[in-house]
Parts: sequence; C-alpha cells; structure tokens
Amino acid sequence: MEKKASKLWTKDFVFIIVINFLVFMNHIMILATFPLFLEQELGQNEGFAGAVILAWSVVSVLFRMGFGYLLNQGRRRLFLVIGLVGMLLMPIGYICSIALLGLGLAVVVAVALTVTCRMVHGVALAVANTTTATVASDSLPEDRFAEGMGYFGMATALGTACAPALGLTLMNISFQLLFAVASFFILLALILLANMHIKENLAVERQPFRVGDLLEKTAIPASVICLVTFMTWGALENFLSEYAIKYNLPSGGLFFAITAVMLVVTRLTIGKQADRLGEGIFVYTCNISMFIAYMLLAFAPNTVTFLLAAVFAGYAFGGIEPVLQSMAIHIAPPERRGSANSTFLCAYDIGIGGGGALAGFLIAGVGYHNMFLIQSTATVISIILYVFWGRNHPSSFNYAKRHAKDSGV
Repeated sequence: MEKKASKLWTKDFVFIIVINFLVFMNHIMILATFPLFLEQELGQNEGFAGAVILAWSVVSVLFRMGFGYLLNQGRRRLFLVIGLVGMLLMPIGYICSIALLGLGLAVVVAVALTVTCRMVHGVALAVANTTTATVASDSLPEDRFAEGMGYFGMATALGTACAPALGLTLMNISFQLLFAVASFFILLALILLANMHIKENLAVERQPFRVGDLLEKTAIPASVICLVTFMTWGALENFLSEYAIKYNLPSGGLFFAITAVMLVVTRLTIGKQADRLGEGIFVYTCNISMFIAYMLLAFAPNTVTFLLAAVFAGYAFGGIEPVLQSMAIHIAPPERRGSANSTFLCAYDIGIGGGGALAGFLIAGVGYHNMFLIQSTATVISIILYVFWGRNHPSSFNYAKRHAKDSGV
C-alpha cells in the first residue's frame, strides 16, 4: 500500500512564502532603480553607483553568514522582525535624503545618508531572506522537502519577475512613491508575521563561537556547485540588456519576461520530481540548457535564437536553484539550518556578483561573443563538480536513494 504523502500546505507555510515574495518585491524594486536614483536625484555618476552596489553586496554577504550562525541559536521570529523592520525603514531614509536636498543642505549630506541607509538595507535583506528560508525549511515534511522549497523559491522568482517593471513605473511618477510602496510591502509582511506560528528551536544547547560555525559543512557541495552555475546567470542579469541593444535584438525586458514565465512553470513542477528522482537529472539538464542558451547568444544572435535562449535560460535558472537549495539544507539538523541556508545564499550572491564582474572584464577585453563562449564553461565545471563530488555526498538525494537501495530499505 502506497504511503500517504505528508501535508505540505499549512497556513504558516503559505504566509512565509508570501512574506518572502514581499521581501523580494521591496529588494528588487529598489535594486533595479537605485543607480538611477543616485544619478537623477543625487547627481552621482555610474562609477559611484557601481561602487555603492559593490559595497552593498559585500555587506550583505558578510552579514548573511553571521546571522546564519545566530539563527542556529533559535529566535527566528526576533531576527525576522529585525530584518523586516530594517527593510521597512530604509526606503523612508531614501525619502529623507531627497527632503534634505529640498531644504538646501549640501549634496554630500544627502549622499551620506543614502549610502548609510543602503548598507543597512543590505544587512536587513540578509537577515530577512536568510530567516525566511530557514523558517520555511523548518516547516517542511522530509518526504516533500524539495517540492516545498521549490514552491518557496517561486516567491523569489515572482518577485524577481514583477518588481523591476513595477519599480520603473513608480520611479517615473516619483522616487518618493517608489520608496513608499516598497515600505508598504514590508508592512504587509509584518502583519502576516504577527499571525504566524514559528518554530523557535530554543532548546538548542549554547556552544562557544567558532569561525567554522559560520558555514554548514553539509551544505558546501551544493553551495559550490550553485556558485559556479550562477556565474552564468550573473552575466545575463548584468549585461543581457546592453547586448540586445548593441546587436539590434529584442529588448532585454522581453528576454527576462520569457525567462520569468519559464522559471515559474519549472518551479511549479520540479519539486515533486526532485523528491522522486533526486537532484541529479536537473543538475545535468539545467546546465546543458544554460550551455545551449549561451551558444545561441554567442554564435547565432538573431531574434529567433535570442528568444529561444531566453526559454533555455529560464528553465536552467528555474530548475537548478530549488534542487540545489534543497540539497544544501535537507540533512542539516534543525539547529544548523540557519548556517546551511546562509552558506547556500552566500554562494548564490557570490556567484551572481562574481559572474557579472567577470563578464564585464571579459566584454571589455574580448567582446560579448567570446564572453558568452568563455563563461559557458561554468556549466561544464558545474557538472564535473556534481559528478565527482556532489552526487557522492550524503547531502545528495541521489546518494540517499542509492544508500537506501543498497541497504534494502
């Protein structure tokens, strides 16, 4: 008799998915428009905007690691409140910087306030995003873990797909309205949080701090594979729109709209298959799919191949992130899930940021087509890492299935 599947859809799980969506709406709306805010409102150039973005990324990664360790000690609700309150208040700080200019104060004062708020916003995002992922993983049954993380990750996908267009639309009305709406989304998230039950994990025995506790060892294989794979997405995210303009291709907005649709469709279906088949098939097919997308962009840039590349890239990104995140955290004990999530999300951030930086260097040196060709090797390296390391690690769903089969379970 087939065992009945465990219950997945609880009120708390639905609420944490919606909270994660609201967090990413706040984050991506401002991420997509912040360089324009610095230039149009504060009179700063692209170089300054790039420096602020780089500093923001570094701060986010460093604090994500630290708060992952703190989450191991429990108090998920407290840290989620801290992160959400920070994300609510920082856009108000940006509004205040505009007001300072209106009062005739020196531009340097407004710029200093804006940069300070941006750094704090990065910390708040790191706290909120790491905590939502940890709360979600706490609430999932083991036999539907990958499926549940796939649904949770879909909130990120929807936020990533919807927020840029909304942010640009609001920006064209006023930056004040953009920032006010971003804060309003977080107010809604706090209301949902007030009506949630969260497993606090307060029974954990306190341990002396060790630097090694910032990372979860069982999450390292999936995280390293994620870092390498997502270098390809980092290149697309940062330079695809400019590439489209240079080669008279359809807009980058259309490309990312197609990837978003593919991403959502993939994540609606992939979780159940990952629980049943393991992550291996998706590591292979998603990397191959991204490789094909890069080859189309490198060697055959026309309207048809451009749109096909969007389809392949959407499946690749939509499929590989949830299975690798599930692999990274599913065997971590509850008291280590904070570090497991932060380990994976740091790799995610570094992969996208590093991929974008490398792409910029390669474009300047060898051009777009050679950049796509060179960075496509990341997909090959990702598969090699998985074959010789990831699939043989206890965190692998495939490893667990082989072990159970060999044991006659």
